[in-house]
Amino acid sequence: MADTTINPDEIGKFHKMAEEWWDPSGKFRPLHKFNPVRLAYIREKAIAHFARDEKSLRPFEGLSILDIGCGGGLLCEPMARLGADVVGADAGEKNIAVAKIHAGQSGLEIDYRATTAEALAAAGEQFDIVLNMEVVEHVADVPLYLQSCAALVKPGGLMFLATINRTARAFALAIVGAEYVLGWLPKGTHQYEKFLTPDEIISITRRHGLEKIDETGVTFNPLKNEWGPSQDMAVNYMLLFAKAEATTV
Repeated sequence: MADTTINPDEIGKFHKMAEEWWDPSGKFRPLHKFNPVRLAYIREKAIAHFARDEKSLRPFEGLSILDIGCGGGLLCEPMARLGADVVGADAGEKNIAVAKIHAGQSGLEIDYRATTAEALAAAGEQFDIVLNMEVVEHVADVPLYLQSCAALVKPGGLMFLATINRTARAFALAIVGAEYVLGWLPKGTHQYEKFLTPDEIISITRRHGLEKIDETGVTFNPLKNEWGPSQDMAVNYMLLFAKAEATTV
């Protein structure tokens, strides 16, 4: 097992695009379109799990959230607006620099760090919620990465994970369609062999104390030009994991 989850080639790809993180019509346009369904899912499930008031403007007040692989902060900023204490971590220093600038312009206090999941885990840090969104398909060592992310979840906490399934349809839509036909993403953004099935992720996380408590597919509706939740997990999907409460002797 390698001692780092950093894939230099993957970091390089995102460095080249870093200046465009907050451009809704730029190279991260798919994430901007995808963000509403991610945010709705996180908000709904976290409010239910932590018994928060769904009518509150800041239902995450007092909760600590780590967004691992945060990029330019597209999830960190709405989490901060919902009241959470947010740490945004990314191995790409340029991504963190862009995220810090934008948070400052938005008047938000977010603890951005150029670091890795394994470094945070080694330091003993833990959070009520770990957001692990569209990252696992880009790391060099998946078992180490998921082990580290699991360690970062407090007892009683949650981890949200979003990625792309390893299916023929995912290859056709997420790579051929999105990168080569529609041009939604730069060519080479994804590699089919790095996609993971839900069962593969669940098997690893279970060994490190996380149990899957929910799952959903996410599909694109071309007529509405928007993403939405679906029972179809053959391409994009999200998993929700919980860590058991600490037992007292």
